[in-house]
Amino acid sequence: MAEHEHVRVAVIGSGFGGLGAAVRLRREGITDFVVLERADSVGGTWRDNSYPGCACDVPSHLYSFSFAPNPDWPRTFSGQQHIRAYLDHVADTFGLRPHIRLNHEVTMMRWDNDELRWEIETASGVLTADVVVSATGALSDPKIPDVPGLAGFPGKVFHSARWDHDYDVRGKRVAMIGTGASAIQIVPAIQPDVAKLTLFQRTPPWVMPRVDRVITGPERWLHRNVPFTGKARRGVLFGLRELQVTAFTKHPRQLGAVESIAKANMAKAIKDPALRAKLTPSYRIGCKRILLSSSYYPALAQQNVDVVASGLKEVRGSTVVAADGTETEVDAIIFGTGFHVTDMPIAERVIGADGITLAEAWKDGMESLRGATAVGFPNWMTIVGPNTGLGNSSMILMIESQLNYLADYMRQLSVLGGKVALGARASAVHAWNRRVQDRMKRTVWNTGGCDSWYLDANGRNTTIWPGTPSEFRRVTREVNLAEYEVVRVRAAESVGVSAASEMVRAKGSGKASGRSGKGAVV
Repeated sequence: MAEHEHVRVAVIGSGFGGLGAAVRLRREGITDFVVLERADSVGGTWRDNSYPGCACDVPSHLYSFSFAPNPDWPRTFSGQQHIRAYLDHVADTFGLRPHIRLNHEVTMMRWDNDELRWEIETASGVLTADVVVSATGALSDPKIPDVPGLAGFPGKVFHSARWDHDYDVRGKRVAMIGTGASAIQIVPAIQPDVAKLTLFQRTPPWVMPRVDRVITGPERWLHRNVPFTGKARRGVLFGLRELQVTAFTKHPRQLGAVESIAKANMAKAIKDPALRAKLTPSYRIGCKRILLSSSYYPALAQQNVDVVASGLKEVRGSTVVAADGTETEVDAIIFGTGFHVTDMPIAERVIGADGITLAEAWKDGMESLRGATAVGFPNWMTIVGPNTGLGNSSMILMIESQLNYLADYMRQLSVLGGKVALGARASAVHAWNRRVQDRMKRTVWNTGGCDSWYLDANGRNTTIWPGTPSEFRRVTREVNLAEYEVVRVRAAESVGVSAASEMVRAKGSGKASGRSGKGAVV
């Protein structure tokens, strides 16, 4: 990459969000863009998470782009290798490879107020861009707790998202830290091979049975040769999850029936009353992420597995010590402790118009306009931004809605013409987030009695969308210019002054696009 190369759009990340943005840009006729990827291949979280048993907990036909259906999913809930292969297929099918720059980790992005563009420093050079689309994702940077004594542990230590495939767990004494979505897949995958598996559980999860099966050859043939059948299958899956949203967002008490199913799933495999008591949550189902597995509980019932109902407190040599005092000798420690979600590291690398980082701007909690743009960061947009997460459906639905917003954002810049930027108005951002948080108050995520990774350090839910995917699609269908400041640069006409610039902030009235400016608000 030539130094100071300039592009119209720089996309950061090559997971579902980044590749989706690239496809959408091409479909809008924009080809002057790059996709900056820090790793040596595309795939995002589905490249990084390659641990044993890794699979998606959303049905395959819903966990894929509507514009890139895959008739050949092998299972109803496909594994990591198949999802990663799908993303490679998307990159190839839509001609994205020439735009992708691998091994280009972004180390800093600075907004240039004079030139109205972003200066982007990467591990492989510098470039500038008119618009930045940050698609690094919420599940990209692993979180390992600061455990006293961990540095002196003589055995193997790694996070589930950085699985060491050179380390053989067979015959080893393994400590699994955490009981989230990754852990409940890892435990049954490695339990038959390890000598001893000790699971450290701070909070038990609600686990529903995983109704997974092979998609038969005739089914795949039908989806391949009669495309409507694949769309119909996706539509049914989508509709069922739309109907479930009200219970999560307005009537959490309705989830009691779902708890009964989860308890039956446990009772089927866990016969020991003491163990069953350890594994039974005390909060409303749905408050934390509902997990799917039909093999987790059977694995925990095996003789070589111990469940410690306490978090990891410290490490003393090869001994791991729980908060309740339980001590266990282990050869390896595997952390399934999640990711930096409400404190995304990329925010420390984005410096906006006021000279402060996004992390500083969000020090009291993440806030964005329609999950996309932030105050003080013109022509910067995030995919899977604040309050765009889902608790019961496919994130690809939310990503596609944000791609619609991105497409209209680019159209508005084109209509406005010249060197121009759009900056989210503070009043619009605050109004949007007040309404989101007001709606959040009655949801199961805020009332269910748990402490989840959906909440930030201040106890605010800045992660989940408190509505249906369909509603989010409606409110992100187009950009309302009344919610933005239009920022221009024009040469000063004063004699003797050349290349000087003047920032002109025009109140967005919607006239640039012939719209009334009455955009939908939550």
